[in-house]
Amino acid sequence: MKRLVITLFLLAIIPLLAACTDDVSAKPMQFTSKAEQVERGKYLVNFGGCHDCHTPLKMGPKGPEPDMSRALSGHPHDLVVTPPPKTEGPWMATVSGTMTAWAGPWGISYSRNLTPDEVSGLGIWTEEMFVKTMRTGRHMGISRPLLPPMPWQSIKNLNDDDLKAVFAYLRTVKPIRNEVPDPVIAAPPAAPANS
Repeated sequence: MKRLVITLFLLAIIPLLAACTDDVSAKPMQFTSKAEQVERGKYLVNFGGCHDCHTPLKMGPKGPEPDMSRALSGHPHDLVVTPPPKTEGPWMATVSGTMTAWAGPWGISYSRNLTPDEVSGLGIWTEEMFVKTMRTGRHMGISRPLLPPMPWQSIKNLNDDDLKAVFAYLRTVKPIRNEVPDPVIAAPPAAPANS
C-alpha cells in the first residue's frame, strides 16, 4: 500500500517538477563516455520510478517488494488477471497486486517489458523509436496510445540527451523473456441520448 501511495504521489508531482524546470535542463549534456551516459540513464530510471510499475512486486518479509530477479520485465506473462472490479464513486482505477496491471475507464493496461529481450522487450527498438514514443505517447512512436498510468506527458519534458541515456541504460539490463499481454482499450462512452 505504501508503494502505491508513493507511486501515485510521483505521478502527481512529476508534472509539477517538469513545469518548474528552466532552460538549464534543456541544454545538451556532454557525456565523455558510453558508461557515463548509461550511468545517467540508470539514475533517471531509478529516480523516475520506472521500477514502480515495470518491476513486478512479490511478497517479502515486510510486505510487497520489487522482484529484482524480474527487474523492468513488466507484467508477468503467467499472471492472468480476472475482470477488474467495477469502480464507483470517487474511485477511478484498480491495480493488480504486482502493480503491473491497471484498469480504469481507458481499459486495462499492462506494464511493458523494458528489458532488451529481442522477442518480448525493447530488443528490436531503436533509440529513435524510444525517444519518439516518449515524446508522442504512441507505442513504438507511431501506433496505439500509451495508456495510464504511464506518465509520458511528464517524461516527454526530458531533453533528448536524458531520453537517450534512459534508452542506453535499458539496453544494459538483463534481458528477460516475458511476453506481456496487449492492452485492452475500452470503447469510448456512448453519446448521451437527445431528449
